[in-house]
Amino acid sequence: MIIVNNGTTDSATTEAVLFPFDDVTIPFTAGLRMELIAGKTPGVKNPIVLDNGPLGAPDDLLVKFYGTIIPIDGELRMWYLTKGNDDDVNRLEEQFKVCYATSTDGINWEKPNLGLVEYNGNKNNNIVKFQKNGKNLGFAACPIMYDPDDPDPKRRFKSAFESETYGNCISVGFSADGFTWDIPDYNPVAPALEQTGLIKINGCYMVNGQGGRHFGQGRKLATFASYDFEHWTQSACMGLRRDNLPPRPIKYEWNTAEEVHLGAGLWDRGNVVLGVYDIWHGPATSDRADVTMDLGLVVTHDGLQYKEPIPDFKFVPSYEEIGSSSNCLSHGQAMANVGDNTFLWYESWGDGTGVRLAKWERDRLGYFQQYDYPRRPAYLPPDGTFVDVDPHFITCPFTIDKATSVFANVDGLSQYSELKVEVLTKEFIPIPELSGDNAIPLKQSGLKEPISWKSGNTINSSVKEFRLKVTSAGIRSEDVKIYALYLS
Repeated sequence: MIIVNNGTTDSATTEAVLFPFDDVTIPFTAGLRMELIAGKTPGVKNPIVLDNGPLGAPDDLLVKFYGTIIPIDGELRMWYLTKGNDDDVNRLEEQFKVCYATSTDGINWEKPNLGLVEYNGNKNNNIVKFQKNGKNLGFAACPIMYDPDDPDPKRRFKSAFESETYGNCISVGFSADGFTWDIPDYNPVAPALEQTGLIKINGCYMVNGQGGRHFGQGRKLATFASYDFEHWTQSACMGLRRDNLPPRPIKYEWNTAEEVHLGAGLWDRGNVVLGVYDIWHGPATSDRADVTMDLGLVVTHDGLQYKEPIPDFKFVPSYEEIGSSSNCLSHGQAMANVGDNTFLWYESWGDGTGVRLAKWERDRLGYFQQYDYPRRPAYLPPDGTFVDVDPHFITCPFTIDKATSVFANVDGLSQYSELKVEVLTKEFIPIPELSGDNAIPLKQSGLKEPISWKSGNTINSSVKEFRLKVTSAGIRSEDVKIYALYLS
């Protein structure tokens, strides 16, 4: 087990992922700049990977991705919201159903025949039985989580959803398989929320969403919490706001400000949680038709407080979407590594034209790189000589109970550029056998390249608590891009 002692919410994991944009896990840097990478290339449109069904299907009218994708046993499982032409379309939210799809590669999706709910005269469809007394709940949002450690097998799948039936207040459901759901009579369990993110951190369940009603006017990221998924806080924690931060003027009308739409869909990486949210750009008037939304990236360690690594960075810009005239994107909880890629599934907001896919090389969402200006002496030691400092970063402390390997996700290495990983004590003192000349420089780029020392390729558990110092070196050190480090 690896204990990440980051000074906020210490986490225990079997693999710690160190991203350059996580300044809690990597608090110290010298001579490095951090950049994020957008999930869209100008002139190249992201594909639709799950489209509307044929005429007569339960999703032939609208596909809305206020849902979830979960990798389980080598398969990607998707729950999404739908509306068909045979539904009562008087109210948009009133008849949204939950449908289901599967994939092995994240690109090609199948809609299995579940045979659970009658639609259009038969049960040959992919509708999930997510009902109360045989009636559709009228979903507006439906985040789902897989909780295999729950001792009750009937509660292995959980949802904290929003529906018209319960006045758009937070309600909960349980399932053994994700297909047939039990909806308790004690719903709703917490105040109204338009939610996306659902996660369990240190035994506490948390659901987040758009919580403007709880903190005055305007959309902010709000989180409610529970330890049993039945009894929830009736007050919310505000984790991220964008509305009245200087130098932006304070706005008092709905839809007219910079806001956080729909909360954040979450991806738990063990020691850090990544989130994707809608960057709501409100116009000068309150006309929603003039709103634009890009997707933004946030980071959290406790599920309560969120931070944008680069404020307002368009993680997925809203331009150039296939089959859509909308300038708005939105999201579910759907990010995963598939093979050598990182995938993010999302939607074009409001037009119901399918689930779309943005992709990166695996975990290459951002990087550290040396500043492009010449290195300069950094400080003056007591002996009166200037010392040149190589570009490097130092991590928070880690505690391990068994031998641990270190891997690097890095590019730009060659005979002229290298990556050096040294092990320090918590007090920043180099451990001789794992630092200096005993640290073997890495000269090969890759998504997960092993780090080694002259003593071997692991850090022995006898080291106890330690930090890592990672240095870009060589006469072409400016070529090195560090995307992630892994301890496992």
